[in-house]
Amino acid sequence: MPLVAKAYRLGALQGVLLLGVFIFFSLTTTHAQRRGGLPGGIQGMGSRFSGSGSGGGSDSLSFEKRNFSDDSVSVRFKYLDTPRYRFFDSSISDFYARIPLKPEYIQIGHNGNAIRPLLFNPLRLPGWDMGFHALDPYAFTIEDTRFMNTTKPYTELGYLVGSKAEQQISVVHTQNVSADWNFAFQYRLINAPGTFNSQNTNHNNVRFNSDFTSKNQRYHAYLILLSNALQSSENGGIADESYLVNPNPAYDDRFNIPTQLATTTFSTRNFFNVKLYTGNRYVDKHAVFRQQYDFGRKDSIVTDSSVVRYFLPKLRFENTIQLSNYAYQFLDVQASGSPDFFTKNYGFSSVPDTVRYAADMGMTKIDASLIQFPDSKNPLQFLKLGASFMRYTPRYSSGKNFNNLVVHGEYRNRTRNRKWDMILYGEFYAAGRDIGNYRAMAKMERSLGNWGNLDLGFENINRSPSDIFGRIPNFPFPVEQSADFGDENVTMISASLALKKWRARLSFQQYLVSNYTYFKGFRQADQFAPVFSFSRIGLNRQTRLIKNWYWYVDLYVQSVAGDAPLNLPVVYTRNRIAYEGKPFRNLVLSTGVDLRYYSPYKADNYSPLLGQFFYQEDRILSIRPDVAVYTNFRIRSFNAYVRVENLNTLTTTYGFGFKQNNLAASFYPNPGLIFRLGIFWNFVN
Repeated sequence: MPLVAKAYRLGALQGVLLLGVFIFFSLTTTHAQRRGGLPGGIQGMGSRFSGSGSGGGSDSLSFEKRNFSDDSVSVRFKYLDTPRYRFFDSSISDFYARIPLKPEYIQIGHNGNAIRPLLFNPLRLPGWDMGFHALDPYAFTIEDTRFMNTTKPYTELGYLVGSKAEQQISVVHTQNVSADWNFAFQYRLINAPGTFNSQNTNHNNVRFNSDFTSKNQRYHAYLILLSNALQSSENGGIADESYLVNPNPAYDDRFNIPTQLATTTFSTRNFFNVKLYTGNRYVDKHAVFRQQYDFGRKDSIVTDSSVVRYFLPKLRFENTIQLSNYAYQFLDVQASGSPDFFTKNYGFSSVPDTVRYAADMGMTKIDASLIQFPDSKNPLQFLKLGASFMRYTPRYSSGKNFNNLVVHGEYRNRTRNRKWDMILYGEFYAAGRDIGNYRAMAKMERSLGNWGNLDLGFENINRSPSDIFGRIPNFPFPVEQSADFGDENVTMISASLALKKWRARLSFQQYLVSNYTYFKGFRQADQFAPVFSFSRIGLNRQTRLIKNWYWYVDLYVQSVAGDAPLNLPVVYTRNRIAYEGKPFRNLVLSTGVDLRYYSPYKADNYSPLLGQFFYQEDRILSIRPDVAVYTNFRIRSFNAYVRVENLNTLTTTYGFGFKQNNLAASFYPNPGLIFRLGIFWNFVN
């Protein structure tokens, strides 16, 4: 009878989880755009080595019996492919930890518009990829899903408001149904009408995830339901940069400056109007269900007051099912108002009233893996072997279904003395459309005790060029290829040294790239076949100046060898000088100035219909250093962030005002003065 009850409980749980997957996909439309990959059979929209990241937590088996009646709360989390638990970062020193936009990126408009990195980071994922990544930082991913464990229900509410009616709303809630069953929910809205015409954005991210472990600790289940709906309007850039300094008082309101697209009256600053008139919409939805069953032995630990029983795995069977939908859409319902832009840049012979195209892809992935633990008491040491089958279903004209078969292997080990942490991972596309693609990775971390840590890494990827470079047939204009493109190959060698005594980290990355595929015009794709080298060194340091005054510096120097079609600033730096302390008993304060600068370079231009940045050699852009002042503080569970940004745009040359806009690309100026206020409040039930 007990066995029947256990079987019934597991069967009911699986039924509930599978019903959730069915409802999720039944009630949502089939859209999306990006993809990526995870070791161990999960595809998402990025890549994370989560086995040796920073953060506190338990790195070995924990035999502590949790007390749910405790008045305090303890929230831990882990990622899907590692058993290592971590704790939330409670620091308030950096506002960028609270928003998707990071300082090493630049955007072509306001919060939520297309974005690209200032530091070279080529796509390093084999297999199929649609190729639309300009909005990636605003998306939730499978890789950054946190499986939590908490002693009390925990909720965080966030609200950020900024100039021009910008807002960000966020909700995080997690609670344990029982000691071994947790669920978490996360929602985020980013809505910004923008400074210039047709820059309004509306991003919605939703994620539900849950993990369950049976009472005998043999069975484990993980569920992720995730949806991103990313929408960014496009204006093609302003019509003429001289409008930025034009004495016409109407242009003091930057919304009135003429733009190359969206020239009719549809554009508005009403943040309640989220309908897309001219721009891009990316939507992706994922459902991931993973099951694991362990074979091993039971054991226990005896204390003065109790006996804690636990299970030591020796062999684990793992099965993962992933259903994903991806879509990309460009829409312009007022295209006839901008005929010159379409004819000049995209070769339209005549411009219709509405330009629309979409590229959709569905994917089903099944993975089966076998995991063996040489040392049962060390779950961070294991050998994993498996295979994945992927079925792709294009949902556009002339698209044909195709498959990929991937074999993969992985070895991880964190020694019990915690001095060495290692991962070896490899995957190979043995059959299917992308046969011959592969990824090989090795990472090692060495603890240097009180000195710090040393990290070494190697990665080699061979991948098919993304579909955007000519495999999507139903665009209203052809993407012009210079020739048939071969597989891209990227090798990365990395090293970093963290020095605790000096609160500093030194880093080095070396890339060797061949068959580098890129855009060199609004719709012209090309490939640079020769091998070229790219190098970057970095320094991150916190220096105590005097008492409670600190200097934070991030400095990177990068260079490309040869004549590769890659333009990036040689120097990028961010500096913060701040007072940080606790002036009152319950008040934690961080206030100061934030400066960002990158050296002059030939910044990529932008193709709005493709959502792609493209290489150009005609113009060098230089900027004033970006300057912001801020005050961040925490009172118990309440956190607040106050910022005034782009003080560098102040000028009196054209009349007093914040009009000296930096350019992110030709005809794409950054906003002037911006005020932001963000509040985040934690609740424990």
